[in-house]
Amino acid sequence: MKLNGIKANFLGDSITEGCGTSDFGTKPFHAILGKRYNMTTRNYGIGGTRIARQTNLSTEWPQMDRDYCLRIEELDRDADLVVIFGGTNDYGHGDAPFGEAADRTPDTFIGACHYLFRRATELFPRARIVVMTPLHRWGEYNPDMKGRVLEEYVNVIRDTAAKYSIPVIDLWKNSGIQPEIEVIRELYCPDGLHPNDEGHVRMADYIEAALLAL
Repeated sequence: MKLNGIKANFLGDSITEGCGTSDFGTKPFHAILGKRYNMTTRNYGIGGTRIARQTNLSTEWPQMDRDYCLRIEELDRDADLVVIFGGTNDYGHGDAPFGEAADRTPDTFIGACHYLFRRATELFPRARIVVMTPLHRWGEYNPDMKGRVLEEYVNVIRDTAAKYSIPVIDLWKNSGIQPEIEVIRELYCPDGLHPNDEGHVRMADYIEAALLAL
């Protein structure tokens, strides 16, 4: 797809927001792409947020409970590109049930993916919608409170996007960032979760190639 001069919405969590970088305004992957292609890039990342609606809402950090299914309604409608990047927090500290294949509401992770991807298609029928899988993270095979590992969330995101004919940029498979390898963690993802400036450049390079190939 053409990237020069387009308007792009990036819906995400702390990685999209820029946590781990030295400057939220210029260092995240989308800001890098914006500079390369004179794109209007809109950062809709909120740290700690999850795709699914949560059961126990936070009084201390209410922004964390602004799930993606809610926030998809708030994105600017004139976008040429909508990128949805989440799931790691649903695994890391989400309390919504994992769900069943037939779920279609935001109250489980599987249902929320269906709801979100369908709603994005309805709201942006002329835009290119793209879903990105979570990156690898330190401890990704430790079961969460639901007994699931991160790769199970990644598989749901891939499979659900395919149902709605939404392209997937597979950062899990192809980003080159695996923080369980010490040298990679030190270079690109020091805290084991959030890429640093160099990590975002690596992400931007892969995302750029994937978008240009669409």
